[in-house]
Amino acid sequence: MIILDPLLRILSIAIELYIWAVILGAVMTWLVHFGVVNPRNQFVSMAGEFLWRLTEPALRPFRRIVPNLGGIDISPIILILVLMFLQMVVGNIHLSLLRAY
Repeated sequence: MIILDPLLRILSIAIELYIWAVILGAVMTWLVHFGVVNPRNQFVSMAGEFLWRLTEPALRPFRRIVPNLGGIDISPIILILVLMFLQMVVGNIHLSLLRAY
């Protein structure tokens, strides 16, 4: 219990941070596609590349499964729902462990 409690908390925080990375990645692609930010800017390019490398491995399987909706990519929404479900499972495991001791 001494080791498991902090590990479950860190896992929950990591899932939350990854959810925010997926949201930021989606917003970044919208901003680039709508011409709000310049993708030739070094900071924008680095931030976009970082977010793409961070989120693309998790989004790729959902993009294969989800049908094309005419240019609308809903795979980030599905990934966020899966991550929220996983976060709830981790929270319930954590609660049941706390109640057991």
